[in-house]
Amino acid sequence: MERLVGTVSRGVRAPIIRQGDDLTAIVVDSVLAAAKSEGFSLHDRDVVAVTEAVVARAQGNYATVEQIAKDVRQKFAEETVGVLFPILSRNRFAICLKGIASGCKKIVLMLSYPSDEVGNHLISLDALDESGVDPWRDVLSETEYREKFGCQKHTFTGVDYVEYYKNLIEECGAEAEIIFANNPKAILDYTKTVLTCDIHSRERTKRILRMAGATKVYALDDILTESVDGSGCNPQYGLLGSNKATETSVKLFPTHCEEFVTAVQQSLFEKTGKKMEVMVYGDGAFKDPVGKIWELADPVVSPAYTSGLGGTPNEVKLKYLADNHFANLSGSELKEAVSDYIRKKDEKAENLTGNMVSQGTTPRRLTDLIGSLADLTSGSGDKGTPIILIQGYFDNYTN
Repeated sequence: MERLVGTVSRGVRAPIIRQGDDLTAIVVDSVLAAAKSEGFSLHDRDVVAVTEAVVARAQGNYATVEQIAKDVRQKFAEETVGVLFPILSRNRFAICLKGIASGCKKIVLMLSYPSDEVGNHLISLDALDESGVDPWRDVLSETEYREKFGCQKHTFTGVDYVEYYKNLIEECGAEAEIIFANNPKAILDYTKTVLTCDIHSRERTKRILRMAGATKVYALDDILTESVDGSGCNPQYGLLGSNKATETSVKLFPTHCEEFVTAVQQSLFEKTGKKMEVMVYGDGAFKDPVGKIWELADPVVSPAYTSGLGGTPNEVKLKYLADNHFANLSGSELKEAVSDYIRKKDEKAENLTGNMVSQGTTPRRLTDLIGSLADLTSGSGDKGTPIILIQGYFDNYTN
């Protein structure tokens, strides 16, 4: 009988994960229990996606404000530090800022405007237009910012992040000065010692600063790359991808994820005989149309995945075939013609890059697409589904 269902994404419930738990066994057992409970079968190329949060939690990859501060002091010697381009987030950056401020005498906090890197707006584009300010040229002091834009609160959180970050820095014992600019070089009029906190543009920012004469430049991925006083760490990403754990600690992005996904894949194969794909996922890469938030505050959507998830989709656009190649066909003839076209494409392993027949298909990496689907399925609240099972993703019209 013809299959009438394509891709299915299921949230799989699991126990609350604690440090030291055997996460491989928990993931495998949870997927098998869900399949048995709901009466569905597992197949080759099903995808098991596990949120990075539970991987890091099982690893115990945490750090305190004091441990962050010690690493900052070691790198900056309590100098005046320019802190550039942080995102506006109590969850993602506030605890990191506590650690940074606790390790410095003075912070010159430079905020990008009208929004941060992931789309959190300090001010609206309309307000910016009305002000006559040029965000690419103008550097504003806190006083100038207030005179032009007043007290602006975040659309969703209701927080005035300018006031919030300034108070947080001062509560940690450091002097705070806040400026607003989008050119990284603007900070060099205040200090030559810089910690840049942007995520996806950090390498460019560091290069610009060094070429412009900065004497000391680090980014968040340079902080806590090694353990400090027994802390967790991440050799590749440092503080990038961290989340608030408590008021005085953060959970770091997980490590050794390659070993984890390989172990889960092998265990699933041993218990089911199916070659399934496995990935660890963080933030998805999609933009909210109301809040304008891009979402991707992690350095990558997926820090590790099995080999079958590499690459990008190689798909044809069905409506293009129907409207162009087979415009004279309909019904069963059209269906068979389209199916035959897809089968031949797959048999030849034809690369469709640049071919009109693929126009309009999504030119993104599989891990970014599937990780975004997993993130949307699991949500960030109380669903209790840190494991996502995606089936039929690699099917097409011929299956």
